[in-house]
Amino acid sequence: MNVLATGLLRLVLIFMFLGVLVTQLWVLPDISRSLAAQYPEAAHLRSPTLVTSVITLVAAQLVLVCVWRLLTLVRRDTVFTLKAFRWVDIVIGSAAGAGVLSLGLLLWLTAQTTQTGMQPGIALMLLGSSVLAVGIAFLVGVLRSLLAKAVGLKGEATNLRAELDEVI
Repeated sequence: MNVLATGLLRLVLIFMFLGVLVTQLWVLPDISRSLAAQYPEAAHLRSPTLVTSVITLVAAQLVLVCVWRLLTLVRRDTVFTLKAFRWVDIVIGSAAGAGVLSLGLLLWLTAQTTQTGMQPGIALMLLGSSVLAVGIAFLVGVLRSLLAKAVGLKGEATNLRAELDEVI
């Protein structure tokens, strides 16, 4: 991978990380505060919902850090080693955890708002984010198996080259 592509990808990762950070620190608390003022009957849901949302975004930040580390391995041409599996496994765990948190928040909010009813947009957003996160976890799981196969093939090719060198 050339230097320009890795540099641009790193720049995108920085902007994504900063966007998630701004969302955690300012956007979500502001939305939460305004919704609690607008719907005082649901103000007791503010803190648990905000904390769960922020934790879910921490999982997204962790994924971005892992992608940065994997990009470093690509740049050093060491991505097809066992080091990469640690970062890929963290991506899978973080994505799955974010999906479970989103689904848990959806179920909890549904149970808490049985009398008043939950807004459909919130329910669809939480369901969509849960499906997206779990889908990403499964997709990266498939890519992990391809990485395992590539690492195995690289090891086999190295062994065959060593045997060929001995013969020559």
